[in-house]
Amino acid sequence: MTSTAQVNGDVVIDVRGLTKSFGGRAVVNNLSMQVRRGQIYGFLGPNGSGKTTTIRMLCGLLTPDSGEGTCLGFDIRKQSKSIKRRVGYMTQRFSLYTDLSIRENLEFVGRVFSVPDPRGAAQAAIQRLGLSGRENQLAGELSGGWKQRLALGACTMPSPELLLLDEPTAGVDPKARREFWNEIHALAADGLTVLVSTHYMDEAERCHEIAYIAYGELLTHGTVEEVVKSAGLTTWRVTGAKLQSLSIALAATPGVEMVAPFGASLHVGGRDAKALEAAISGYRSDPSLKWTPDEASLEDVFISLMSSAQDNFQ
Repeated sequence: MTSTAQVNGDVVIDVRGLTKSFGGRAVVNNLSMQVRRGQIYGFLGPNGSGKTTTIRMLCGLLTPDSGEGTCLGFDIRKQSKSIKRRVGYMTQRFSLYTDLSIRENLEFVGRVFSVPDPRGAAQAAIQRLGLSGRENQLAGELSGGWKQRLALGACTMPSPELLLLDEPTAGVDPKARREFWNEIHALAADGLTVLVSTHYMDEAERCHEIAYIAYGELLTHGTVEEVVKSAGLTTWRVTGAKLQSLSIALAATPGVEMVAPFGASLHVGGRDAKALEAAISGYRSDPSLKWTPDEASLEDVFISLMSSAQDNFQ
């Protein structure tokens, strides 16, 4: 499906100052972002951070209280119907008919969206997504991974220009998640733009760019490398005895912005290298502990960001 509107170069999503409140509380506050054509753009943040609300504003399901912008070249306020026809939206909750088979669900979607030859399109989707042999199985009987694969097939059947995925792999096993992401990368390679919200760091690292939102505020964005570098975290890895008590003590020490357990070690970090060094100096002489300089991970960055973010519901 080709948009009749002119997209600004390769920018598919271009919004500025989006704000949305419920019950007097700003769920999304002055958010601006751009997503380029063919990108897989990761949208990260804790539950209640405003990710779903933002996605719904982008595709015309919610009207922002303030702010402006375009999606696929259409005004998000005035041309929401045009946006909806060109977007595939996969919600967190499985939204197909559980008492219909895989084939029946896909054929139904094809007819609703006026897809030419809905039966043939459904069969092509079944083969592409590895659902052959399961086409007559009821959707309600599928495992979480197969349900998500079916939902993805339904979203992409009408050939959307933009795919919005709201935590698509929550509760799905690692093998199914990897297969799902392989399909996402194949779709992006064909020119489809994908905006995906996720809690998983390994999924974030598979995105071309990421944005992190907390309590309605966009805290950082860019490539994974850019986000980690811009955080300016100095990080140490600590191994040894009594790490739990050490973690509690360090978390209350000025200069330490991030303490997180990773297996049999702790990651300890802060943006001010001198302040961090002063904070941990008294513990580095402990012979039962081994301190090793380490590179900050994406998860370290997000833990640090969350420690400085203000909860707008408190």
